[in-house]
Amino acid sequence: MTTEHLQSRAALLSDRIGGMRFAMFTTRDAHGHLVSQPMTRQEVDDEGGLWFYTRSTTELWDNIAHQPEVNVSFADPDNSSWVSVSGIATRVVDRTRVRELWNPMVQAWFPSGPEDEHVVLVRVMPHAAEYWDANDSKMVRLFAMAKAAVTGTTPDMDADHGTIRM
Repeated sequence: MTTEHLQSRAALLSDRIGGMRFAMFTTRDAHGHLVSQPMTRQEVDDEGGLWFYTRSTTELWDNIAHQPEVNVSFADPDNSSWVSVSGIATRVVDRTRVRELWNPMVQAWFPSGPEDEHVVLVRVMPHAAEYWDANDSKMVRLFAMAKAAVTGTTPDMDADHGTIRM
């Protein structure tokens, strides 16, 4: 895949995620069970990599070491928009990068600051992202669902669904 192609896919992914900062980050634990936790996305880089802060003392950090295949799901129910990203997570211990992404909201979760040896990053490089977006207003969607419930049919709504392959 060319750099231009990867960057255009990354731009599509970044556009679909938009302002959705909060995600459920799913890993496999040491027993192979799926576990999820809320995380805050810091950035989508030029290659589509999703960046998150964590601590090197967390289960998430350990899980990625054992099984780097992860899923990150974003939701904006107010705008009927969802994105599910599958990919490979990489553990990143890089003080320069930690400082580059640092912001006041991160400080709230990591009060010792960017020099804390346990503050680390996770980068998820997507394989693919599935997205769902409703194009109709909330009122139109509610009406379509009510009509379908009364008539015994499925709702007829204008929506986009697709896959972005990285």
